[in-house]
Amino acid sequence: QVQLVELGGGSVQAGGSLALSCSASGDTDSIWWMAWFRQSPGKEREGVAGLYTGVSTYYSDSVKGRFTISQDNSKNTLYLQMNALKPEDTAMYYCAAAYRPTWPAWSYHIRWRATATYNYWGQGTQVTVSS
Repeated sequence: QVQLVELGGGSVQAGGSLALSCSASGDTDSIWWMAWFRQSPGKEREGVAGLYTGVSTYYSDSVKGRFTISQDNSKNTLYLQMNALKPEDTAMYYCAAAYRPTWPAWSYHIRWRATATYNYWGQGTQVTVSS
């Protein structure tokens, strides 16, 4: 079992920055794939950024160039640095984790953004961007 706890949400004006962190505990050695998702009221949960430990990172087009996903060497903490925030970035942000992928590498750029890929989820942290 793995537990995920997100920190760092809050309110900021458009153009500002926020940094989120996700602390993982439990059987973290089994986790190789982590991601940030977000969900606004009435919308589906969408992938924001994904990371396959030591291999690759992925971003949605809406945040590419503004957000950066990273992980500490122990794999116990996942980060999301969010810059140049926009009102449309307002959402609940969730951390997600998955075991070492068994699917082919060519599918990583698709799989990372699918909620079904992930085995564990945090409770979420709210990010609000005002105009």
